[in-house]
Amino acid sequence: MNSVAVIFTHAPHGTSFGREGLDAVLSISSIINEISLFFIGDGVLQLIKNYKSENILARNYTASFSVLSFYNIKTFYCCKSSLLARGLYNYRQFILQVNILDLDVLRLKLDDYDVIVNF
Repeated sequence: MNSVAVIFTHAPHGTSFGREGLDAVLSISSIINEISLFFIGDGVLQLIKNYKSENILARNYTASFSVLSFYNIKTFYCCKSSLLARGLYNYRQFILQVNILDLDVLRLKLDDYDVIVNF
């Protein structure tokens, strides 16, 4: 196993999928060199800066995405149509430097990975 694609498809709050996905990424980074993150569907909401999660009595774990570069994880992709559907296409205050791609191109990128994990 040489490369892993981790797909985030859930909103950051309301479920633990996003937090668990981030924990998994940090854990596997010690044994896998090539890890890329994909944000599709509601997963694009993981990228928004400055959530006021204290208003819903939740911890804002999304700020932890900024430490991924210390783990040598630097490839991030985001679905263009998912941004459009959520009114975020012109939004550029993302936590990560993402490559915004059409869904077809995103699917082709996923073909390059040995393992795909979905959160």
